[in-house]
Amino acid sequence: MIKTIQSMTGFGSREIEVAPFGKISVELRSSNHKFLEAVFHLPEGFLFLEDRLKKEIEAKIKRGRVVCAINIMGAETSNVFINRPLLKRYISTLKQIKRQLQIKDEISINTLIHLPGVLSLEENRNLKANIWPALKILARRSLEDLVKARQKEGRALSGFLKNSSEALKTNLDIIKTRFKKAVKEKLSHINTDEERAGFLKDADITEEIQRLAFHIRNFKNKLSKNGPVGKELDFIAQEMQREANTLAAKSFDLVISARVVQIKSQIEKIREQAQNIE
Repeated sequence: MIKTIQSMTGFGSREIEVAPFGKISVELRSSNHKFLEAVFHLPEGFLFLEDRLKKEIEAKIKRGRVVCAINIMGAETSNVFINRPLLKRYISTLKQIKRQLQIKDEISINTLIHLPGVLSLEENRNLKANIWPALKILARRSLEDLVKARQKEGRALSGFLKNSSEALKTNLDIIKTRFKKAVKEKLSHINTDEERAGFLKDADITEEIQRLAFHIRNFKNKLSKNGPVGKELDFIAQEMQREANTLAAKSFDLVISARVVQIKSQIEKIREQAQNIE
């Protein structure tokens, strides 16, 4: 399977008939999470499958909250067990009580089976252990469906983020061009060298422009890579946000300020969507 950027949200499910268990279904749902968290809903008596299922999920998913629900319908995995030695002791004791107290009532089977420990269900552990080969295949197919769903949404997110980063670059190029012109206009109205030096020191945004341009390039490069990049994209978006805030604080020109507002809005949207990526 070709790797690509994945969203952290998706769904996958499969079911199959497996004798003697009946119909087995596997359902996987994933949502956003800082790390990989696997949550399992397994039928009673099948908790031993959790570690095996977790390893299968970890092989395909690196980040997100994955809820795995297994349903087994029609399984005959338990036998009725009668504790005969205990039942005999109950009968013997009850007969003694009847004689001692001269009770004429008969001891009914209904009474006996409800006595503690007489009747219970005995699990067929060997039968349960045999479920894994079929369940493993089913789980892997469900995981394939889940990954495909995450990749499909990941491609859509990747397209949005690429377009947004291009829009960022366009706005930044406009700011860079406007800054040179705005500085010349401002300096033409300043009379002393001391005032000019002070203005240039406080208003110079060349370094912020360069750093923001670097972060935009880095962000776009990460988008073209395979595998989990969500955390890196979120970190880069934070750095872009930091530079944009500095640009806003230093801006002395209305045109630049308007573009910075657009940039900050775009970065917020970028960061929001980047947090959906594995």
